[in-house]
Amino acid sequence: MKFALLLIASAFVPVFAHAQETPAPIPTPPPRVYPVALPNYDEETATRLQIFLDNSDFGPGKIDGKMGEFFRKALISYKHAHAMAKTGAVDQWLLDQVPVTYTTYTIREEDLKQVGDVPGTHAEQARLKWLPYTSLLEFIAERFHSAEAYVQKLNPGKNWEHLQPGETLKVPNVLPFEVEKFTEGKVPENPAFASRKIFVDTPERLLEVFDHDQLVCVFPITPGSKALPAPVGTWKILGANVWPWFRYDEGMLNHGVRTENYYNLPPGPNNLVGVLWMGLNKPGIGI
Repeated sequence: MKFALLLIASAFVPVFAHAQETPAPIPTPPPRVYPVALPNYDEETATRLQIFLDNSDFGPGKIDGKMGEFFRKALISYKHAHAMAKTGAVDQWLLDQVPVTYTTYTIREEDLKQVGDVPGTHAEQARLKWLPYTSLLEFIAERFHSAEAYVQKLNPGKNWEHLQPGETLKVPNVLPFEVEKFTEGKVPENPAFASRKIFVDTPERLLEVFDHDQLVCVFPITPGSKALPAPVGTWKILGANVWPWFRYDEGMLNHGVRTENYYNLPPGPNNLVGVLWMGLNKPGIGI
């Protein structure tokens, strides 16, 4: 499962949490702040900064202990949002928020229930009730928002094909994604978010959340496809579902035309639309 939002939306799509009486003009996109160059930090410094950004909802992509596109964009965006100097210098205050870089995780018996076989074709997947993780490595990496290769690097000598309950692994000390605590169903509305709006920047592959004019969250995304570019517009969020089913229709995905040749793919970590789906007031697109 990708640790990024699967987006089918627009190039600078403002998305609002509540309906508006009359269509609003498309707001001016926020200024781009990403061209600042950043150095290649040492691995532990990079990991601590990635953990800080991830915990602060400025998604750096998968934690891997090295500079990369989304790490750079997240760090510069955070500094921009908090009126900090946008330079390559490491602000000690950021590092101080992550005094312990790594922690440990002991594999539990119940973790094995999250792992299983995922067939290679959509037709076979549609016969299942759940699309699980395909390995304990994938489960651990996503739990700690990390690249699988980085988890392997932190744990040399492990037999990844035969991990057992009771084994302990070294992992980044990030707030974990506890998949077992998510239950299928609708997400209730939160009135506190009424003033929030989302900008989707497809060229930069980012989703930005603003509360009034304050940038509060940034996440990497997968925006539409080359065959069917995401449309431009202003929409509202109609609702959100945890562990959604996905109607996989190649006609809709490639040409924007709904057909009867489709597969209903069950929920799970390896469902193409991920853990949560937000439907918009435009058929066929969502976040």
